[in-house]
Amino acid sequence: EKPDIIFHLAAFFANQNSVDYPQEDISVNGVGTLKLYEYSAIYGNVEKIVYASSRSIYGDAPMPYVEHVVNPMNLSTPYQITKMLGEAYGNYFIRQYGLNISYARFFNSFGPGEFPGQYRNVIPNFIYWALSEKSLPITGTGEETRDFTSVNDIVNGLILMAMADNISGEAFNLAAGREIQIKYLAELINEKTGNPSPIVYKPRRNWDSKPRLLSSNEKAKKVLNFQPDLNFEDNIEKTVEWFKNNWSNVKKNAAFGPGMSSAVRD
Repeated sequence: EKPDIIFHLAAFFANQNSVDYPQEDISVNGVGTLKLYEYSAIYGNVEKIVYASSRSIYGDAPMPYVEHVVNPMNLSTPYQITKMLGEAYGNYFIRQYGLNISYARFFNSFGPGEFPGQYRNVIPNFIYWALSEKSLPITGTGEETRDFTSVNDIVNGLILMAMADNISGEAFNLAAGREIQIKYLAELINEKTGNPSPIVYKPRRNWDSKPRLLSSNEKAKKVLNFQPDLNFEDNIEKTVEWFKNNWSNVKKNAAFGPGMSSAVRD
């Protein structure tokens, strides 16, 4: 392969998966990313690498998260650590080998095409359970917020980063830049799916210490002309429609296993 531009989207996803299987996480997210940078340096003709980082690297930095304020010494899962490691190794390869690497920090992406599963995001899992007429489990009070961002915006942001000049070593928050309460999300999905089952509440997971998540996307707007779609309700409806239209395939690919931490607890 002789690539001009590399979008490094491969990952051992995500927080709970890394808690259950930390060695696989470091192997894929750590060593895998290091190898990609090494091969790019050996090849020598890669024009640009766009690395898929994560909002989870911010640690206990104040909100809204801005790109230049991170606390990598206060991370709570192996996934967060190895995503930060990908940026740190990137900075090394920029200085040592002159690679052109920039970092896209994703914020709770959602949309058509994502199958539900034990280690997947809350929105596909909620839609799957709602269409199965099961109760939606909220871990916490429901007042927790996330900065849910359409997958279309993520893709557009990645393309804008690939086209931009003079951004090597720069990070960009690809986010909607507004908060959505988890309880509102659950109620909205129940409404869109006609789910009759009530919401249930469960204890928050040990590593999940963020009652709020909010990004500043001002840098992406200014430098990349990033313009996110803020019509959350319409995008949820489109995602629900995709689930309905692909229901047999969704059920076939849904994967909910016990996980290592669950097995240890039990």
